[in-house]
Amino acid sequence: MLTPNRTIVHFDLDTFFVSVERLLRPELMGKPVIIGGTSDRGVVASCSYEARKFGIHSAMPMKMARTLCRDAIQVRGDMELYSRYSHTVTDIIAERAPVYEKASIDEHYIDVTGMDRFFGTLKWTHELRQAIIRNTGLPISFGLSVNKTVSKIATGEAKPNGELYVDRDGVQPFLAPLSIRKIPMIGEKTYRLLRSMGIVTIDTLSHIPVKMMEKVMGKNGTVIWEKANGIDLTPVRPYHEAKSVSTETTFEQDSIDIVRMKEILVKMVEKIAFELRDQQKLTSCVTVKIRYSNFDTHTLQQHIPYTAFDHQLIPVVKDLFERIYQRRMLIRLIGVRFSNLVTGNPQLNMFDDNVEMVSLYQALDRIRRKYGQKSVRRGVAVQDSEAAIP
Repeated sequence: MLTPNRTIVHFDLDTFFVSVERLLRPELMGKPVIIGGTSDRGVVASCSYEARKFGIHSAMPMKMARTLCRDAIQVRGDMELYSRYSHTVTDIIAERAPVYEKASIDEHYIDVTGMDRFFGTLKWTHELRQAIIRNTGLPISFGLSVNKTVSKIATGEAKPNGELYVDRDGVQPFLAPLSIRKIPMIGEKTYRLLRSMGIVTIDTLSHIPVKMMEKVMGKNGTVIWEKANGIDLTPVRPYHEAKSVSTETTFEQDSIDIVRMKEILVKMVEKIAFELRDQQKLTSCVTVKIRYSNFDTHTLQQHIPYTAFDHQLIPVVKDLFERIYQRRMLIRLIGVRFSNLVTGNPQLNMFDDNVEMVSLYQALDRIRRKYGQKSVRRGVAVQDSEAAIP
């Protein structure tokens, strides 16, 4: 049983950060490269295929990575540079694709259902891939199939820098021999559980009774079983409809207390940055809004490298507020919005920070999930306890 007739493309830039660095430094080609913080306490954000052969992977402490491969070349990451190339690729896709979704900084889905009536979808997708390579110089792979899950798995099999088309009749033969690790959403814990049940291949998993999967793993068990059987009804969500996160507050009395407003802005950033991390989202656009006492409303936005960290967002919000507040009138309302969201691990842009900083955010977020968002705050945000943040 497969999903209704659809044709979905999944594009994925190969070792994206490394590939961008190699554009600027050709001497890195063919060598083991590690991107991330360069101190012993740094974290690996990305690595080349040559480095992966030594067991290096993202989120690994840099000190351990260096131990595994002493010849690896370390490069301090530049999220601003990577964000710029990411936007360039998105622009190329947006010019040509009927419906596309930017799933992460280096991944896109495109729904090309029905395009076969006009020209071959495989030919169209191949030409789009060539256009991306020609205009950016970046290697990119794609999988073309009946839904998001099969297309994403196909992309993984096409890497590096390749193409793979799996037609409707070929879905089960394609999936059957692959490891269950290939299924999106199967992490290490789920993998160990399935292996303890004697499940190694997708074929074996697809023949497990769905009721048993649900009994063992709850709703996730059903979803995983569906993916193993090539079933995925998840639509391609148009990128221009990507959600933003925002918050604003209206003062009981119009105010000109700038110090207090900056304290409230910090609280706002803490609130919605936590929401980003909780949803595994990154933002690349920050907007600050003010409404004066005469109801004139002004906004100012700034594009930034992808992030979801308070300490990187707070200075941007404060700077925007100082730039937008020009009239020296009483203020009725202030607000903050993060937009241009993509799925991604916030740890990706921890090039200048250390393992302790990553661990600190993770620990604080665990406390917030358990005891509420207000359970942990910066001192400057606690000072203004009267200001209500929706």
